[in-house]
Amino acid sequence: MNQSTGRGPSKGQGKKKEKEKQLCPVNKKCGGCQLLHMDYKKQLEWKKEQISKLLKPYGKLEGITGMENPEHYRHKVHAVFGRDARGNTISGIYREGTHVIVPVDTCLLENEKADAIIKTIRGLLKSFKIKIYDEDTGYGLLRHVLVRVGYETGQIMVVLVLRSPILPSKNNFVKALRKEHPEITTVIINVNDRRTSAVLGVKEQVVYGPGYIEDKLCGMTFKISPRSFYQVNPPQAEKLYKKAVEYAGLSGKEVVLDAYCGTGTIGMIAAAKAREVIGVELNKDAVKDAVAGAKKNQIANIRFYQADAGEFMADMAQAGRKVDVVFMDPPRQGSSSEFLDAVLKLKPEKVVYISCNPETLARDMEYLCGNGYRMERGRGVDMFPLTIHVEVACCLQRVNKANP
Repeated sequence: MNQSTGRGPSKGQGKKKEKEKQLCPVNKKCGGCQLLHMDYKKQLEWKKEQISKLLKPYGKLEGITGMENPEHYRHKVHAVFGRDARGNTISGIYREGTHVIVPVDTCLLENEKADAIIKTIRGLLKSFKIKIYDEDTGYGLLRHVLVRVGYETGQIMVVLVLRSPILPSKNNFVKALRKEHPEITTVIINVNDRRTSAVLGVKEQVVYGPGYIEDKLCGMTFKISPRSFYQVNPPQAEKLYKKAVEYAGLSGKEVVLDAYCGTGTIGMIAAAKAREVIGVELNKDAVKDAVAGAKKNQIANIRFYQADAGEFMADMAQAGRKVDVVFMDPPRQGSSSEFLDAVLKLKPEKVVYISCNPETLARDMEYLCGNGYRMERGRGVDMFPLTIHVEVACCLQRVNKANP
């Protein structure tokens, strides 16, 4: 039996670290794959246990849905560009909690084709005299590269994030890039001239292709623009959304509100089983994509609105409008108290809460379950293998008819 002597890792620990290094040489520097040391079955057990503990006061978790192939699942890949101490051009990701770039050529989480494209771009920079942006001085041109890959369609978008809109010999650059990767369907210049940690700026210029890609999910086609939200792991997203719609228990008579709707994915999937669907989203680019998606998929019973979802629901409640089901898929920080208050004012019979952060989910569940709702069902979906992150879908039923 191996035991640590206090003078360093045991033989077993050494083997484990060596295995991790073989799987990913920058694992300890990057910090992205926190569960690389666990086999996948153990990862799922650990995640299920964490979610179950958080949700125990409100209900029982039904289980967790894993992936068949839990590697290279991220179909949206972001690389930051910079220089190392010797002045060499590097690309990769920021070390967790810092702005120190960890050079990465291939990543266990990222789509392999996207990684290869980023590596090619790095190799083209010198011959096209494209200078790397320097965060400290504010000089230079190329800041980031974003690649989005359609899981079902294979369409590929490349977004070059520049400090200014002028890319030297841009047509020849695109030609050289597509010579190596002819499967690229669109190339976009995004201009970010602010000293900010935000990746994308507001101005965009399409230099090749239509300026967007499409992908298929749950039998429907979705338009994806550079700044619109679309789940990075489409096969798991499909399982998650199907579970969420199942939890809603739609019969064809319901009015459904899809809050934080993004490109309208959940709402469009639910539309076939609902009387009417209302999608609300603050991001105007996502709303445009949602409207285009509904038209493309010939969905006539859905409408999208660009608005704050909480304010929109409060206005609906004040106008006396009724909603049977609310789908909510908030960001990692969870919902605001104003949003949750608006849900309580609207009084839907069911709330289907999709969360990418079980801790804020538990916080919001405490509020909803203390004000006339109870948790009926819940399930984890492993959208982010090898990491500590996990998605959860929960169904809450309204039980207090006197709910203020």
